Amino acid sequence: MNDKSSPVGQPTPSIDLGSVQYLRKLALFGLGALAVLVLLTGHSLWPDSEDSLHEIIETVGLALLFVAIAGRTWCSLYISGRKKSEIVALGPYSICRNPLYVFSFIGAAGAGAQFGSLTAALAATLLTWAVFSIVVRKEERFLAERFGETYLAYKARVPRFWPNFRLWQNVDTLEIRPRMVMQTFVDACVFLAAIPLAEGIEMAQAAGWLPVLWLVP
Repeated sequence: MNDKSSPVGQPTPSIDLGSVQYLRKLALFGLGALAVLVLLTGHSLWPDSEDSLHEIIETVGLALLFVAIAGRTWCSLYISGRKKSEIVALGPYSICRNPLYVFSFIGAAGAGAQFGSLTAALAATLLTWAVFSIVVRKEERFLAERFGETYLAYKARVPRFWPNFRLWQNVDTLEIRPRMVMQTFVDACVFLAAIPLAEGIEMAQAAGWLPVLWLVP
């Protein structure tokens, strides 16, 4: 049976990319829920006061959240609606094969930093990286099966995560799909939920409604 989403003349991959993305979201949701449970009884080692390291970490984290939202939206201008039909190798995809995920790492760091803790920021980044590393391997297999040598040449030239800015290539015009770009923007804004969540936990701990069992740097 032919995959209706497969472009004409291209083989049907053995991997369902939709299922891979669903498992990615499920894994991230589970890790996020586990992280919240841990943070309910933990607190930053540094006091939450003006000009404290706690406040500096939160501010830097807020900047990272906006970088992540802007970056993921920028990437979607190039990739939205094209991932299954062609190899996108322009703009951010000319210097890194998975820039959307790289900006997700940045967003995860920013979300963890809202708790005023470098440890929380690092842990959030590493957990996100671990999930996406598994997902990326499955996506690479999908793309290799669908696009063959074209993808393998791109894979050999462009790094998986760490950008190589010397490879930058772009075009003067892009065909943009506004609905998909807007959807990516809305999805990326979920990172901002870390702000009220962290503040709510800190307020509950200050009021004595939640116990503080450990302090983390």
